[in-house]
Amino acid sequence: MSEGLVTLEDIRQAAVRIRPLARATPLIAVDDTDAGDRRGGGPRPLYLKCENFQLGGSFKIRGAANMILQLDPDERRRGVITYSSGNHGIAVSLAARLAGSHAVVVMPTTAPAVKVEAARALGAEIVFEGTTTIERKARTEAESAARGLTIVPPFDHPRIIAGQGTIGLEILEQAPDVAEVYVPASGGGLLSGIAAAIKSLAPAVRLIGVEPAGCPRMARSLAAGHPVTVPASAGIADGLLAVRPGDVTFAHIEALVDEIVAVDDGAIAGAVEWIFNRARAVAEPSGAAAVAAAMGLGETTWSRGGEGALRAAGGAAVAVVSGGNVDAEAFGRYITSARHT
Repeated sequence: MSEGLVTLEDIRQAAVRIRPLARATPLIAVDDTDAGDRRGGGPRPLYLKCENFQLGGSFKIRGAANMILQLDPDERRRGVITYSSGNHGIAVSLAARLAGSHAVVVMPTTAPAVKVEAARALGAEIVFEGTTTIERKARTEAESAARGLTIVPPFDHPRIIAGQGTIGLEILEQAPDVAEVYVPASGGGLLSGIAAAIKSLAPAVRLIGVEPAGCPRMARSLAAGHPVTVPASAGIADGLLAVRPGDVTFAHIEALVDEIVAVDDGAIAGAVEWIFNRARAVAEPSGAAAVAAAMGLGETTWSRGGEGALRAAGGAAVAVVSGGNVDAEAFGRYITSARHT
């Protein structure tokens, strides 16, 4: 492991710390004979790591709980603030309530109503600001300074990364034959944490980050050798539209991740339908992106081995279904659109 990255011990301590607030999620085997051929290497098992079954409906409770539970009593009393397109805001709201604190969540004006109402129902104060991560972050910093609130960042902090890394520990326990892990990527906290855990214990496992084709901030940053900001974009995967990786997360991804794959909205909608049909599970578009890539519906945009780098031979593939917070009407539209493409 490279110097300065989250360590395996950090992640193991996080797993113990968050146990009262976050559940170990199931790994579901699905019939993926056709998709195995599309990925290359012939048919092989595909497993879904179902963080859509997590408390709060997404993986985000892991990082939020790991950070909030390490705050001192005065910090908890004064309250916490975060910026989020939805799922991290829900997670911070839930973790704060369970830890006896109060949360303020800065959300984009375009945040899905189902996510806004979920955070409100958990007692959070909602503040709307702009449409990009940069705008939300600036408003959060201003509110924090004015009100004495502790910022719980959505991805770019070692405690957040360590919390998300507990998923990697569970994957290796549940699928010891895993060869590849597909992980959705936005700001990079989930991908960083899982990569830190898995590469510490099983360095031969291939880590593939998955991002929307319309928001290629990871591939462009890795090609440039430093974090870059891409233009703001729209898309059905609202949780994967951060315009820039974090500095801390980029360091992890540059050191540990093997490949970045881009998937378009059509592929993501297809994966939403596929998960529903094959696993009888509800995934939001952001949560289904990694499955789309595992099914061979994306395009490699960066690879550590360069063009033509080989995928792992044999073994199982795991795709992280990162969340399931989706409005019922919108879910129906995604299913319908997938059936007509």
